[in-house]
Formats: sequence, C-alpha cells, structure tokens
Amino acid sequence: MCSDAAQGTAIGTVLIDNDRTRVTEWRFREKGANTGWHTHAYDYVVVPMFTGQLELHEPGGTRRLADLTEGVPYFREAGVEHDVINANDAEVAFIEVEFLR
Repeated sequence: MCSDAAQGTAIGTVLIDNDRTRVTEWRFREKGANTGWHTHAYDYVVVPMFTGQLELHEPGGTRRLADLTEGVPYFREAGVEHDVINANDAEVAFIEVEFLR
C-alpha cells in the first residue's frame, strides 16, 4: 500500500521489504476497522487469511462488498484507490504482496 494512506484503524505489519517486493500483513481487529483511503502505487496480490467479506469504499461514493476465501489470492494493478473495511463480526487479516519493480 502506498505511503499516502489516510490513517485507518487496521494494523499493517511489514514482513518483507526489499528493492523488489514488500509483504505486509493487514489485521482488522474488529468490525468496522479500516485501512484509510489510499491509492496503490504498485501492482499487488492479496492472500486472505479468512473467509468472509470486506467492504470497499471507492471514489465517487461507490460501496461494494468483496467476497474472500481463505488462501485464495487475487491480483490488482497499480492505481486502485479505496478504503477497505472489515465487514465481519470477528477479526480478519490478509497478506498483501506489492511488486516494487
């Protein structure tokens, strides 16, 4: 996730950070926890560590639910802008892998 993220309540822990790749665990401790608005500067892959939903707030006021399955990754290209919110009644987490070059 890029460094211009607005302050959210989700906890990001960088696990790997080198010149090619950044791997971050994002943990949402409760329903409503969020990343804060941000724009992804790099292509990235997310690997959910839970099965459930995340609520995505996107430009123009668009809100949608994303269904995620534990261990099933998805890819997004740079430029994605959103705020990611935990829509579950329990703590959730995912691993984000950014491709820095």
